[in-house]
Amino acid sequence: MATGPQNREPNPPTAGASFGTPADAHAPAGARAALGAGDYSAANTALAAWYPLRETLFRRLWIAAVVSYTGTWMQNVGAGWLMAQTTMSPLMVGLVQAANTLPVFLLVLPAGALADVVDRRRLLIATQTWMVVASAALGVLTIAGFTTPWLLLFFTALLGIGAVVNDPAWQAITPEIVSPPNLASAIALNSAGFNVARAVGPALGGLVVAAGSTWLGSVVPRGVLRVEAGAGLSFLVNAASFLGVIVFLLCWRRRPHDQPEAATRVWHSMKTGLQYVRHAAGVKSVLVRTGAFSVAAAALWAMLPLIAHDHGVVAYGILLGCLGAGAVVGAALLPAIRRCAGMDALVVWATLLYAAVTFAAGELRSFGWLCVALFAGGLGWIAILASLNFCAQTMSPPWLRARSLAVYLFVLQGGLSAGSALWGAVADRIGISHALLAAALTLVFGLAVAPRHRLALTHVQAGGAVQR
Repeated sequence: MATGPQNREPNPPTAGASFGTPADAHAPAGARAALGAGDYSAANTALAAWYPLRETLFRRLWIAAVVSYTGTWMQNVGAGWLMAQTTMSPLMVGLVQAANTLPVFLLVLPAGALADVVDRRRLLIATQTWMVVASAALGVLTIAGFTTPWLLLFFTALLGIGAVVNDPAWQAITPEIVSPPNLASAIALNSAGFNVARAVGPALGGLVVAAGSTWLGSVVPRGVLRVEAGAGLSFLVNAASFLGVIVFLLCWRRRPHDQPEAATRVWHSMKTGLQYVRHAAGVKSVLVRTGAFSVAAAALWAMLPLIAHDHGVVAYGILLGCLGAGAVVGAALLPAIRRCAGMDALVVWATLLYAAVTFAAGELRSFGWLCVALFAGGLGWIAILASLNFCAQTMSPPWLRARSLAVYLFVLQGGLSAGSALWGAVADRIGISHALLAAALTLVFGLAVAPRHRLALTHVQAGGAVQR
């Protein structure tokens, strides 16, 4: 599956948003009679969130996807920790995150158009196979002791290329494997699956790296570091995690779809989307706010392997898991928070929270307090990205939405990629704590664009992206 920011994470309407068919339109017979009108509506709305899992196709793909997302987070832990152990350079550690997100910046626009003009099932089989081969090759080379920092960055970029080509087609098949009344709930479940993997995967990755360092450390060739053996095992586990999705795609009998005849449609589609974005004021506001946040927000993710260095690889996985757990809890709380605060105010306050956590991460030495701070950071992270993503999904008409989302992802991932390299270079010169302080101040100063670029909502049905 696609990598997260990590950010690869795999992007749905925000939790609590209501789209499409009312939740009680397909309720079991007799349910209204058994409950009062208000109680019935609340109970059935909660049940409706799980209805897509009753559909066999969606249930199989959802389980396979969660396993694959978890493998991706384990890979991220192994790559970040391996780089932090082989070189203490903040720049090189930051470049791991940059290599992961740079392909999105470079390829998301043609990838979004490509997903509309080729057979998506075949494209997904190709991209999933690409990622299996890349991850498995990196695992074997690492256990054998051949992986250098630059080779690690190369394979991380290869995985990022597979992920960015995979993502638009992956998000676009959701309406094909779930019935229309359950589509909104299916989108929300996709988001929940990714965030659960974000919470669980890093901790499992830390355990796998630690266990592999112990179990394989005594059998690998002489001169191979124990951390290389552990990281290599996490890469192989990630390669295996893609297999469930590939099996599903091979068994899936997709209905025939008409495909455009000319490959030039990709470039024409890109041009049309860029022309719309250039002239739509609401789109520009979302992109400006996204860019102002993403460049500075990358610092925390990029420096986390070095922050966790003295605590060990399992602790590193737990810290990433705390960020993920905060995101899961934040997604659940967002509907209630939005009833009390507008979208724009929510983003402002969440940015201030994330800035405070970024600063605190460079100052705290207690592992327990680091966990608390990063949990709060996860709350802020998901509140900001969910809000920006929702605005990005509702700022365009349906026939242009995929391309507008591609431009949004271009700005988001480009900012994360550039920010990772930038803050790594800054930390090389002034130290990690001072770099994180500078990033936190940049987040606060970035709010200066908010009055001129307020986030406005339009009542357009949101698409099927997974919030990461």
